[in-house]
Amino acid sequence: MSSPTPPSSQLSNSFTTLINNYKTTTGARIKLIDTFLLFLLLSGVLQMAYRIVVTSYPYNAFLGGFGATAGQFVLLAGLRAQVSPGRDSEFKLVSQERAFADFCAASVVLHVFAYNFLG
Repeated sequence: MSSPTPPSSQLSNSFTTLINNYKTTTGARIKLIDTFLLFLLLSGVLQMAYRIVVTSYPYNAFLGGFGATAGQFVLLAGLRAQVSPGRDSEFKLVSQERAFADFCAASVVLHVFAYNFLG
């Protein structure tokens, strides 16, 4: 009988396989979107940490900045879903160019609202 592999080793192997598959099968466009998603996530976490640790004054500035970060994350996640390979079953009528144009227009509207909210 062979001894079972420890769970930490299995987790490490799974993570390594995931990273290798991501690097080989994911296109450059999707990797760029994923990098921006990671940046937005870290930016939101830092804004929330600053609000908790230091201060929330002025509160409307925090809400505007955090809302813009969260909104941009949601819009970008939607764009990623629309331009990912294998998307044809859900987004038959939307081309990748149209999806990007919609993303840009929605981003402008989001940032106009965030700017106006700052006061």
